[in-house]
Amino acid sequence: MRCDSHVHIIGPIERYPQLATRTYLALPASLDALSRAAEPSGVTHFVIVQPSFYGADNTVLLESLDVLGPRGRGVAVIDPAQTSKATLNSYAARGVCGLRINLYSPGKASGGRLARDFAEIADPAAAMGWHVEVIAPLAVLAEAAGILAGAGVAVVIDHYGVHGHSTPDSADGRALLELLALPHVWMKLSAPYRVSDDPLNTRPDPAWLAAILERAKERCLWGSDWPHTPGHDAQHGPEVAGVYRPLPYKTVVDDFIAALGSDALSQMIMSDNPARLYGFSFAPRTGSSGD
Repeated sequence: MRCDSHVHIIGPIERYPQLATRTYLALPASLDALSRAAEPSGVTHFVIVQPSFYGADNTVLLESLDVLGPRGRGVAVIDPAQTSKATLNSYAARGVCGLRINLYSPGKASGGRLARDFAEIADPAAAMGWHVEVIAPLAVLAEAAGILAGAGVAVVIDHYGVHGHSTPDSADGRALLELLALPHVWMKLSAPYRVSDDPLNTRPDPAWLAAILERAKERCLWGSDWPHTPGHDAQHGPEVAGVYRPLPYKTVVDDFIAALGSDALSQMIMSDNPARLYGFSFAPRTGSSGD
């Protein structure tokens, strides 16, 4: 059994409104479609991550978790000033186990903003026994590295740290790798196209993959980033439908496993590690390690 630790579920806009400030119109991407795509690759468990265009309205996420039951977990977005403990408890009962900070938009992120946002949700996350998930460019992560290093909660960093053209031996790269050496910091090995000039790239950068695994293989998670939402340069306004990247799910899985080059590593990253972080209970494995 395998876990996809980073997916988004999107409902029809007439039923599930998107923020007026969205940068594109997200088209439906259903849980049924995801399950059908993932099943041939042995992926049965999913972590649903709240996308930016829903803001703090977690309705689609929660309804999807209700369907998945024990095979699903969620990473929500909240307004900490407006969210009660009772609401958080209700989220937990439905499978939420983390809170997200999204500073991915170009020109809108800084280390100071990340430090402020982290301070606002770290306490409620800690009180619930949850983690904090962060998506931000590498330079922002490096600037706020001290805050993340001293966090009293588990920290999950999205998409290879959004390293862009930086290398592991750059100043920012070294700061990220130092973070990853800490026992409470995790990394999602997801969406290599978000750190590549090729918008359809499905293979991680070999140098970054090796450096990350060297420091944190037992705290790495794999995610498909399904349904592969468009890059910033392909987002053309709130009324223009964004075109999802035409990537076969099986290709995303197979290319990641090939890059790892090890059945033991794929077992660790796609099954064992998510079971520990998200509290999944996988059925005993049968057959070969490559099933």
